[in-house]
Amino acid sequence: MVSSTMKKIGFLSFGHWTPSPQSATRSAKDVLQQSIDLAVAAEEIGADGAFFRVHHFARQLGSPFPLLAAIGAKTQRIEIGTGVIDMRYENPFYMTEDAGAADLISDGRLQLGISRGSPEQVIDGYRYFGHLPEDGEDDAAMARRHTDVFLELLEGNGFAQPNPGRCSPIRPGSCASSHTPKACASGSGGAPHLRPPQFGRQARDALDELHSRLRRVRRATSCATTAADRLLSLSLGGSGLESRCPGIGQPQHLPNRRCPRPGLLRRRSVRQRPIGQIDAQTRAVFGRSYAAEPDKLIEQLKADTAIEAADTLLLTIPNQLGVDYCASVMEKFIKYVAKPMGWK
Repeated sequence: MVSSTMKKIGFLSFGHWTPSPQSATRSAKDVLQQSIDLAVAAEEIGADGAFFRVHHFARQLGSPFPLLAAIGAKTQRIEIGTGVIDMRYENPFYMTEDAGAADLISDGRLQLGISRGSPEQVIDGYRYFGHLPEDGEDDAAMARRHTDVFLELLEGNGFAQPNPGRCSPIRPGSCASSHTPKACASGSGGAPHLRPPQFGRQARDALDELHSRLRRVRRATSCATTAADRLLSLSLGGSGLESRCPGIGQPQHLPNRRCPRPGLLRRRSVRQRPIGQIDAQTRAVFGRSYAAEPDKLIEQLKADTAIEAADTLLLTIPNQLGVDYCASVMEKFIKYVAKPMGWK
């Protein structure tokens, strides 16, 4: 049984765009501007978070920090973040400065999710970004090395020697990035962790079982000393609510396109423990997706013990259906699901 503890409700967008006339996001400009508008709308209806996937070499969002900074400038309360940044592609020094700027603009609301990477649209795409594994490394080890450097930089300690010829000398060893964000989701404390796939050659346990164990570990560990250290974020796939929920229906901005039939969404997205392949040695088990009428959805969510462990729930929204439709889905989820379950 899911407890009635308060949970934050946000959205996760994959940031898809396509020039198809059936899409409300037909260009990169469309998806960027609509992402900002959706975050503003989400804050207005009482949602708590706006999170975005990051993919390179694809018709998706690929440069998160300008987007997050723009959202931070146009909102006041909502958390902003990623789910997730592939650390194989990142220069940790430049990433620290970019993240710091977005965190300053948003007044400390940045919450980053990062990962060791998964298969992308091109082979070894990180090489085109100037990153190569060192001797004895594979790409995952390189991502972890980038992450270690990034986390060290977040501490704000000096690491570079000053130039003695500059007009305003500074203490030796005191040069660091101008600002470090307060929070970053990673393997150790500090911010929300997005619900991960279960990695491993023998990935057999369901995600709810995995998160049940994680909850026990978090309760037992002494390293999680603050509320931020204990946060866990979980994403819910699918459209969330079927169209018989009041207010869900024809997207006003797409008058010639019918809203996707809920049954079709369910057949495509509601799955039990699908298996993915991260690389030749690593499988992943993903949790199920949800799409149902509010009363049925409540019962399904109550049966998922991983949700009980989560502090933040992110609705995976169909961003190509536009701002109005996605905002409506979030609003109805908060009204007809989150509040009856005691989350809001």
